[in-house]
Amino acid sequence: MNVRTALGACAIALPICASAQSNATLYGVVDTGVAFVNGVGANRNTVTLMPGISGTVPSRWGLRGSEDLGGGNKALFWLESGFAPDTGVSNQGGRLFGRQALVGIAGNWGQIALGRQYTMLFYSMLDSELLGPNIFGSGSLDSYLPNARADNALSYKGKFGGLTVGTTYSFGRDTVNAGPSPAGTNCAGENPADQRACREWSAMLMYDAAKWNIGVAYDSQRGGPGAFGGLTSSSLKDDRLVVSGYVLVGQGKVAAGWLRRDNEGSKTPVSDMYWLGTSYPIAPAVSLDAEAIYQRFHNSDNKAWVLVGRTTYAFSKRTSLYGTVGYIINGGNLALSINSGQAGTNPAPGGNQLGLMAGLKHTF
Repeated sequence: MNVRTALGACAIALPICASAQSNATLYGVVDTGVAFVNGVGANRNTVTLMPGISGTVPSRWGLRGSEDLGGGNKALFWLESGFAPDTGVSNQGGRLFGRQALVGIAGNWGQIALGRQYTMLFYSMLDSELLGPNIFGSGSLDSYLPNARADNALSYKGKFGGLTVGTTYSFGRDTVNAGPSPAGTNCAGENPADQRACREWSAMLMYDAAKWNIGVAYDSQRGGPGAFGGLTSSSLKDDRLVVSGYVLVGQGKVAAGWLRRDNEGSKTPVSDMYWLGTSYPIAPAVSLDAEAIYQRFHNSDNKAWVLVGRTTYAFSKRTSLYGTVGYIINGGNLALSINSGQAGTNPAPGGNQLGLMAGLKHTF
């Protein structure tokens, strides 16, 4: 970070910069482009748009820093704001720091943090779901996956050799009404009359070896009065169990996973999602990613396939050009859109869609 940027960061976070043992970093990503989606609505229209949520990753800026407390311990903070690069507005339901807003303490024993933060479901899939929040991908089937965060959360995460353990507990998982939307599900919790309302908890075990990884995580969300997604009572839960991992093969990577969901707010509560993906650098500046994802609902004709490919050309370590293509096949009464980067592009029930996007990503 250069002097001008450092001074700007200090102006925003003066108490952090007042200590010689403290440090703060300003960082960000801007990622956008132009996308085409066909098969929209009953007339199967073709839509051209500039996505406001995600290209290869969602756009963001943030501040993070730490202070040395001695004895191998440090205090830390993390503030991260998501924004729509097409209009400049804040994402995550209009929150200023909707991606992360936490403070904590860390040492050789692990890290404890408090605030809005990722659940352990996110960390368990970070390296094994290769396309992650790509505009076409697993988020097209389950919108919670790229939005696995909780307000009012207490977390612990520790790494001991190759083993990583973690857990979160939220007293009220989502205080924002932005919906129905995974970015704001109107479930504030912290209700003295109902201690279960809008609680969230997650847990993770993960093991990393030199050439492979395997992890398991569980994520449970309680409902509450007025909450979206059908979870209108604290007696209703939306639970996900995921088992995933990867293997390094030469310069490439092969990853797979299974996610079981039991959503008591849905008419078809139980579903399974499977994925298989690969990533390979075909040239020093060019990489290729591909993934196949299948979701089926128990006791129902509803099912869907998502097939995705992406090519990235790196101009430098910070700037890259990419093209991505996705195709969704809806079965039964499903009407899921291949496009997770913009609302309002769903097909008719049982409809298929093709999506194309070319974009530019820059990190700072």
